[in-house]
Amino acid sequence: MRQFKQTVSFILTIVLLCPGTTFAISIPDELKLGKEYLQLIEDKGIILHDPVAQKMIDIVGNAIVKPLPPQPFHFDFFMIDDDSFNAFATPAANIFVHRGLIASLDNMDEFAGILAHEIGHAVGRHVSQAIDRSKIVAAGSIAGIVAGILVGAAAGSSEAGQALTIGSMAAGQSAMLTFTRENETEADQKAVLFLEKTGYSPQGILDSLSKIRQTDYQGIENIPDYFKTHPGTASRVSHLSGILADYKPGPDKPAPAKNFDYSMVKYRVIGLYSDTDTFIPKIEIALQNDPDNVSLHYGLGLLYGRTTRISEGLEQLNKALAKDPFEPMILLELGRLCIRNTESPRAETILDSIADDPLLGDWAIFYRSIAQIENGNLPAAQKGLEHVVGNGKPGFEKANYHLAEIMSRQSKQALSHYYLGVYYARIRDEQNAVRQLKRALATLDDEKMLEKAQNELENLKGKGNTGGRQDGRM
Repeated sequence: MRQFKQTVSFILTIVLLCPGTTFAISIPDELKLGKEYLQLIEDKGIILHDPVAQKMIDIVGNAIVKPLPPQPFHFDFFMIDDDSFNAFATPAANIFVHRGLIASLDNMDEFAGILAHEIGHAVGRHVSQAIDRSKIVAAGSIAGIVAGILVGAAAGSSEAGQALTIGSMAAGQSAMLTFTRENETEADQKAVLFLEKTGYSPQGILDSLSKIRQTDYQGIENIPDYFKTHPGTASRVSHLSGILADYKPGPDKPAPAKNFDYSMVKYRVIGLYSDTDTFIPKIEIALQNDPDNVSLHYGLGLLYGRTTRISEGLEQLNKALAKDPFEPMILLELGRLCIRNTESPRAETILDSIADDPLLGDWAIFYRSIAQIENGNLPAAQKGLEHVVGNGKPGFEKANYHLAEIMSRQSKQALSHYYLGVYYARIRDEQNAVRQLKRALATLDDEKMLEKAQNELENLKGKGNTGGRQDGRM
């Protein structure tokens, strides 16, 4: 990893020293660049499609953006599958949050503070200013630089996901998005003003920066990426302390936007995506000191469920459910672990109880379909899987795999090849996708399905695979 960072740094140094023609990037150019940059990240599959965390990010981000005057860009928020403490803005108001940031903070005010700071960069068009300073001739060439760095990452490396994130961050923040200390101060000041118009406390941004700064880091490699890519942190803390020293919320300060329990989202992200060896002992110790904490039982249950300790995972989720018996987040994961523990009838019952949930209903239907396959109810399972695939939401790539399984059990091999082809296309396995889709084209006799298979094959040849890592664990 260190060698990769040094390589990226070397490439970017060359890029920034190359002479170019000065230009002031226009809004259309920035929109184009933002689209290209986002496509590069999507193509590598590091956007994490977790329905709960994404909903929380959207609610907080939109609550901050809503009071703003009309902006030249639409704000979009994404979660990156990386465990580092980081968040960053890219061209055209795309805001990215690393899952490690969510795992490192303790409350919604801290999270809103960081998000407001990134929104401040976007509103101040600091991205455009940085591109202008970089003296790169064409906006599109910046995305090309990013692509070149990403191609240099070792294919199949165990650090591929991190390498990609570092590549995009290095190009994004060290080259075109290298904000000045003045940019950072301005973004902090804007963040305070933005937060005053929401239900979130501006104290959150200071708390989050102070908390991470006070940690004892051993060497530059362990300093959070957020500090590396946001210069002048010490002076920022001092400046914010002065601004907020006498801060008192106004009498007309609105209530916070309706949102989740931050602790539940935090331990969901830790439980489903963070390193099990690191966090299992930490949460076990935390539970000894706080045995009635629902979110700790929930997070530990999810972590156990990703190891061979499935029965212990079920025990922890049942403890969480006993304290909060109607929480859909707990019920969903309890149902999923019941399937893994060969308790499919119980899983089906649990998942059926939240199939109408506005946020997690599709996931309940997806996992219920898996339970129905195990229970031998193939028609019901097929109906459920077709429902989630038809909705077109990200994260349900494996629904196509289970549809292929159903078709194979029903001796409908042509359709099985088709759904396997779609599944492989969605997970960016082009070789297997092409193989299965060609088999489907050779054997399908339904004109509509033939057309779908042909379109899938043409999409693979035309623009490659896109998509992000799914939340699903089956």
